[in-house]
Amino acid sequence: MDYLSLQSFQNDLVKWFQAEVWTVPSFVQLVIIFASFFIAAVVYRHFKPKTKAGISSLPISFRLKAILQNLRKLFFPMFAAVLISLATIVMTSDMVATDVTINLIVLKLLFAWIIIRLALQFIRSSFVRNIFAMFIWSVAALSILGLLGHTISALDAFGMNIGAFRLSALLMVKATFALAILLYGAIFISTLLERTIANAHDLTPSSRVLLSKVTRVTLITIALLIGVTTAGIDLSLLAVFSGAVGLGVGFGLQKVVSNLFSGMMLLMDKSIKPGDVIELEGGTYGWVHFMGARYTEIITRDNKSFLVPNEEFITNRVINWSHGSTLIRVDVSFGVHYDSDPHLVKKIAEETAVLPDRVVESPAPLCHLIEFGDSSINFKLCFWIEDADKGITNVRGEVMMALWDAFKQNGIEIPYPHREIYIREMPSPNKIF
Repeated sequence: MDYLSLQSFQNDLVKWFQAEVWTVPSFVQLVIIFASFFIAAVVYRHFKPKTKAGISSLPISFRLKAILQNLRKLFFPMFAAVLISLATIVMTSDMVATDVTINLIVLKLLFAWIIIRLALQFIRSSFVRNIFAMFIWSVAALSILGLLGHTISALDAFGMNIGAFRLSALLMVKATFALAILLYGAIFISTLLERTIANAHDLTPSSRVLLSKVTRVTLITIALLIGVTTAGIDLSLLAVFSGAVGLGVGFGLQKVVSNLFSGMMLLMDKSIKPGDVIELEGGTYGWVHFMGARYTEIITRDNKSFLVPNEEFITNRVINWSHGSTLIRVDVSFGVHYDSDPHLVKKIAEETAVLPDRVVESPAPLCHLIEFGDSSINFKLCFWIEDADKGITNVRGEVMMALWDAFKQNGIEIPYPHREIYIREMPSPNKIF
């Protein structure tokens, strides 16, 4: 039965070619079609730089510019369709009255391509948009040529029976296309919902991220199940392979799954959430900018992005400056000359530390004498801030500049290391030689 289907498809194709293509009117139409495409290509190439630059200079959004640039590429098939349409009108006039079947077929193919490309402009990814456009247009082309039924039969002929279930090339194509559409739809809808959830200011940042993750995972899972069942695959048939496949996937994706559930756990216990200030290894710190399914993005003050797997926040020690309270203590160490009054230095330092705007008045700054050094009396000044996400070095620098000004006004010197050499006795020249 399969052999007869393939043989019938081949015979019908040969008969169609002999009856419709291998004729003088068909040759004339092919010449017109090739000429139309050539003229359209020359005109498109001539106007391409001007139209591209004109669209780029328009005062519109980037997304709208991208759509216009995509539509600009349709000028070539549209102009070719116009030329073929004009030629077809002439060929069907009373003066000529010749066959225009091939022209009409090419026009239908061109219009199908134009309509499909226009309809898929909502897809942002050019790769995904091109894949969908080619697949849909291929099905439309087979339908226009009258070969869709034969193609379906030919694809169904390639397959094998697994019990009462038949696995064929047609089933694989249907399943792939259904899964692609449903998965993209699920991702598209989840992206829209995530934007809506991100604008819900009544929810906490961790709740918004957690709800977005759960929504995306749920929609993708539903899309997979619907896609498999829509393609005609009985899920109960997969029970035979579920053990081996599940074991292989488990070993291969254990880190991915671990990071996914670690991220959800972090959001549920609120130990880390977007906006928190996290200290990394080596004393580097940054704030949590994004919490994804696999990693958490931490941006430092020098605008470097650290992508830390979520699992590390569960298994390793984490220093979260913003957990529980945003109040952070900052220390500044300095030294003064031994001629200075330490009581006065302590008073001036504590009064000066509150001058910068970011330093809070409560708890009040404290200054302690910590060491009698080689060249100076050393102190440590402690003060508090509530906005560590705005930086530590800058506020520490402001406090130190204020200390410098205050010490200059009060005649307090900040010493620097130096050594004095005393020569007690000069040896006589006779002793030297």
